[in-house]
Amino acid sequence: MMMETVLSRSLRVMFAGSAALMLAQPAFAQDAPIQRVEITGSAIKRIDAETAVPVTIVKMADLKKEGITTVEQVLANLSVSQSSQGTSQVVGSGTGGASFADLRGIGANKTLILLNGRRLANNALDSSAPDLNMIPFAALERVEVLRDGASSLYGSDAVGGVINFITKKDYQGGTVTVGADSPQHDGGFSKNANFGFGYGDLDKDGFNIFAMFDHQSQQRIGGMQRDFNTRYPGGLSGSTSPANYYQEVSANPSGPGCTTGTNLIPAGDGSCLMTTSSFVDYIPKSKRNTGLIKGTFKLNENHELGVEYLSTESKIQSGIAPVPYGGLYINRQRPDGSLNPYFPGNGSIPAAVALDPNYTDIGGDNTAGVKPGFVHAKWRDLPNGSRADENINRQERLVVELKGTMAGWDYQTALTYNKNKLKENLYGYSDGNLITKGVLDGVINVFGAQDAAGTALLNSAALDGNIMNATGKTRGADFKMSREIGDWLNTGHQAALAVGAQYEQQEFYSAANTEYAAKVIASTGIDPNTLNVGKRNVSAFFSELNLPLLKNLDVTAAVRYDKYSDFGHTANPKFGFTYRPATAVLLRGSYSKGFRAPSLYELNMSEAYTNSGNTLNDPINCPGGTPIPGKSSAANCKQQFQVLNGGNVNLQPERSKNGSLGVVLEPVNNLTVTADYWSIRLTQQISTLQDFDILTDPKTFASYYHRNPSGDLATDGSQCPNPITCGYIDTRYQNLGDLNTNGVDLSASYRLRTKDYGNFTIADNATWVHKYEYQNFIGDSMHQNVGAFSGNQVIFRWQNTLNLGWSKGKYAAGLTGHYKSGYQDQEVEDHPGHSVASYTTWDTYAAWEAIKGLTLTAGVRNLFDRVPPLSYQSAVFQAGYDPRYTDPTGRTAYVRATYNF
Repeated sequence: MMMETVLSRSLRVMFAGSAALMLAQPAFAQDAPIQRVEITGSAIKRIDAETAVPVTIVKMADLKKEGITTVEQVLANLSVSQSSQGTSQVVGSGTGGASFADLRGIGANKTLILLNGRRLANNALDSSAPDLNMIPFAALERVEVLRDGASSLYGSDAVGGVINFITKKDYQGGTVTVGADSPQHDGGFSKNANFGFGYGDLDKDGFNIFAMFDHQSQQRIGGMQRDFNTRYPGGLSGSTSPANYYQEVSANPSGPGCTTGTNLIPAGDGSCLMTTSSFVDYIPKSKRNTGLIKGTFKLNENHELGVEYLSTESKIQSGIAPVPYGGLYINRQRPDGSLNPYFPGNGSIPAAVALDPNYTDIGGDNTAGVKPGFVHAKWRDLPNGSRADENINRQERLVVELKGTMAGWDYQTALTYNKNKLKENLYGYSDGNLITKGVLDGVINVFGAQDAAGTALLNSAALDGNIMNATGKTRGADFKMSREIGDWLNTGHQAALAVGAQYEQQEFYSAANTEYAAKVIASTGIDPNTLNVGKRNVSAFFSELNLPLLKNLDVTAAVRYDKYSDFGHTANPKFGFTYRPATAVLLRGSYSKGFRAPSLYELNMSEAYTNSGNTLNDPINCPGGTPIPGKSSAANCKQQFQVLNGGNVNLQPERSKNGSLGVVLEPVNNLTVTADYWSIRLTQQISTLQDFDILTDPKTFASYYHRNPSGDLATDGSQCPNPITCGYIDTRYQNLGDLNTNGVDLSASYRLRTKDYGNFTIADNATWVHKYEYQNFIGDSMHQNVGAFSGNQVIFRWQNTLNLGWSKGKYAAGLTGHYKSGYQDQEVEDHPGHSVASYTTWDTYAAWEAIKGLTLTAGVRNLFDRVPPLSYQSAVFQAGYDPRYTDPTGRTAYVRATYNF
């Protein structure tokens, strides 16, 4: 009988337990009347909140004790979250500083993000997904993570799962929290503060109004403040300081050992390479301010009006290596006929190799004023400093909601407005035309210190400015209602029905600052004429029915119809069941179809030419890295070729099939064990063909090659003004291949209460991935990704989070362990077959209620100072490790003080 009571409660409560990351667990000593509730994954409000789908509940009070202060950190603690794009990946990649969630590793755009059950505006830069930095962390009460597809209820994007961030409903009194995080190693110090105040008792006064404000800031961790670059000098570049120069052979004044200069290593041909990753920030500088005001007003006993306004700003600043110039020329003489003192061999710059005074092999297009006997040069503009990228991201959201009961129905309706606005500014860039002419004419010294004229010219060439602006808006209305509709089959349990409708208007605008972008295109790759504009309307209708077939067997069916003004319509069903064969056993399962609509960016992105992301060989002109007769190595071997990017108005939605089957056990009191098998199949994935696929199979992808009259593809050093006539490869968006993945989520939790020693909790949550295979294009073979770096990411076989907690009176303490299994690293020529070690970190904290209302918390993250394992990945700018899965900060102590009044 005790087991039956405990299990029944565990299936009804919305959340409980003291572990920070737990599946829905039993609520002990719950004496208050149980209200009808709605849990993520179902539109039906009911007393029994258990559903057929698995939901992870995250209590923010527990996470705050562990020193977590950002939503990005919350997602990093979920075993179901395979990979993520954090703010660190803004470095050199133009993400706008956004942080995205990615459940199951199938893409951030296939994880639906909700705030209080409704969508946020997607990141304006590419309209892909909401930026987690826009979530009001201080105002959150809990996070519900649906680990199953849910397009039948929520529509597009709910393929890998749904993350619903839920704020406090009402708040009375005041609260102030201040804290700081101090890494043991240099850089990365952060501070945070939030405060809130609420007034009015909803039941007694008929209203409640509260406001929350949150501030967070973090200092950068620079590329020289950790030694990961010394393990693997990633980001090698032939544009160096001092410059490399060449005619038929290459040389560098600091050669042959490359022992002088900045971050140089020998290239093996007399020239040098620069390790540009030494300039790259491991953690960018960031600052976030978030404010939330929420008012709830009782109109009468059955109806309630709510108004919610969110305003948040995130500013991310990151640094990369100074501007590279790969197509420079140096004349022997200045325009006035005098010797160029900065020409190798003219005196101040010694010539390391014999130079031909009649050399005339000119390439590219910036050849005005170039005279026979010149040398080519590749240089990096260190005098103007490192390049910096500043992304200012603002979000506004207004929700006006009416809810209550009417004629036996629970109803909820709202009007919503979301706006995301992003501005990208650049610093440390320079005018390529001025630099090119200054080097050619002997004013700028690319081999050493500048004189007054060189310094003045470099200063005048410096370009700081705004390069991109983007805005995304959504306006919407929604309505849903649910009720119990009778015991149709005499099971003793009520059937329940929910119906609803939604309408949304989406707008997207992203454009380059043409005048400024034209001056820095050589070092940014951003087309000055970039203009991405899209707009569409979406309407939807959905229904959900829960039907008890037997006293211990319920089935659920749901379906949603979505109509898009740009690509058409789609209908997606879902079926689920719960079965209790014994009092302490629950079986559950579901099957559904889902979709992801092509984003406005993918549909409407303007066509633009830029450099490929990888350094590759032309398979026709340079097979196996050796140029064919008549073709030069400089133009065809180990090059970043021109690519054509752009949208595709003919895109169709991505399609998915999801399945899950699980069991919940309570073999003894206070112990809950769960296991859920999940499976996802994706088809018609929207993506772009990778440059390495196109350039390793010229037969299959022959139609994607567009060569110039000489039969070449343009490269980054050619500075070609017209890529159409200079050559390119086509990498515009299209529907591509399939993806299959499946695995098992496991959890166990136990709570022990003692009179003399306090209360103890233990919770373990793990995800085991059995399969993850994908195609890069239709007809491609399946690539295996579990436990291996494949394509552009890693899928971990095992991820695990273990929480241990203790509390007694005014004291509490806890220990949390995080584990990721090892994997086969990205293949590189000089380190084949490298295996990346597993990654385990431990966090601990202690809390003390010093006086009434004042709680002091101190803790340490990464207690044993675990260093990220060595990785040779080149997917992101940071080198020597992979920042998407590990943390470079190291052991970090933190303190928090919270006062409630």
